[in-house]
Amino acid sequence: MKVRNVIVLGATGSVGTQALEVIAANPARFAVTGIGAGANIDAAVDQAIRTEARALAIATPPPGGEAQVSRLLEERAEQLGAQVAVETIFTGPEASARLASEPADVVLNAVTGAAGLTSTLAALQAGTDVALANKESLIIGGELVLRTAEENAAQLIPVDSEHSAIAQALRAGRREEVARLIITASGGPFRGMSADELAAVTPEQALAHPTWNMGTVITTNSATLVNKGLEVIEAHLLFGIDYDRITAVVHPQSRIHSMVEFVDGSTIAQVSPPDMKLPIAYALGTEPDGTTIRIKGATAPEPFDAASSWTFEPVDDANFPALRLAVRAGRAGGTTPAVYNAANEELVAAFHAGTITFPQISRGIAAALDQHLGSGGEATELTLETVLAADRSARAFIASWLHSTAAQEARA
Repeated sequence: MKVRNVIVLGATGSVGTQALEVIAANPARFAVTGIGAGANIDAAVDQAIRTEARALAIATPPPGGEAQVSRLLEERAEQLGAQVAVETIFTGPEASARLASEPADVVLNAVTGAAGLTSTLAALQAGTDVALANKESLIIGGELVLRTAEENAAQLIPVDSEHSAIAQALRAGRREEVARLIITASGGPFRGMSADELAAVTPEQALAHPTWNMGTVITTNSATLVNKGLEVIEAHLLFGIDYDRITAVVHPQSRIHSMVEFVDGSTIAQVSPPDMKLPIAYALGTEPDGTTIRIKGATAPEPFDAASSWTFEPVDDANFPALRLAVRAGRAGGTTPAVYNAANEELVAAFHAGTITFPQISRGIAAALDQHLGSGGEATELTLETVLAADRSARAFIASWLHSTAAQEARA
């Protein structure tokens, strides 16, 4: 069996570090050829030495640039008693995209947010399969990303646990037999809270996710249900199922990661403990022909012989409107999903800075969508340039909206 060469982008984050653990545990299956990171230079240098990667990308380089990164590599290698295998160093905003263009069998894109789009496109343009943990790049890139994958005979392989679950369940039947996709949501830390209670929650509380250990943006998105909205758009794009046939339900135990309901009434669910190593391993084990060789022991199986109970409930759209706002953005199409995502990223930053309350994240997203759709933005042709322009425009609008909101509160 051929060893698959893997480039890991966002390597110092939660998904990236878990991916490296999966790879390290299966040296006969995988090898790391590239490490990409943002500003966590020390961790990335350590990863590059330990994995014997040939290339290293740092999006936010130190003042000394590539020369300083090279010195850090030498120093860390000496400390570990190892050799520096890195032959190529990329630095700056385009570093991850340049690394993604390097030869590999698969690029695992775990960059956070819209910044991952150029890397996804670069890998696909090189004809390299993309294991996609950066859902935002598909959501904002939409048909542009799908078209690029098709034109270069490259695969988009989902790493999100929900979409990995759907991909696995879909193998139980033909596409025309699918009635609907059912995406599960934990409900986050604020499930069941009233509007008044939500207005008083803190950023620290938003980061206390009941089942998953994730970064600041993704964890906050889980609390608002923005993350579930993004996943609905992603499911539509990945699997070609219209929005009327995609349902989100709250499943607090996070054991069923998603389900596929077929036309005969049968529902196939993918079940496992909440551990990202399983969908990571499944994605990395997907061969060029689309078949997947499962990785033994990727995670512990669900202990069905132990007493447990699983519950399901509808989404509270009134207090968590971000999900229906995402569907609105997805249905509008064009650059509208890019506006939804960019507005959210800015609003999450404002919430953690103490500038706005938790419910104002969704209100700001709604305002950005109203402004964009009122100007006819949904009809904009989807290119990298128009996506990035919509992203910038949405961020500028939110900056103005935040200023206006602060002024109104000051007068109140």
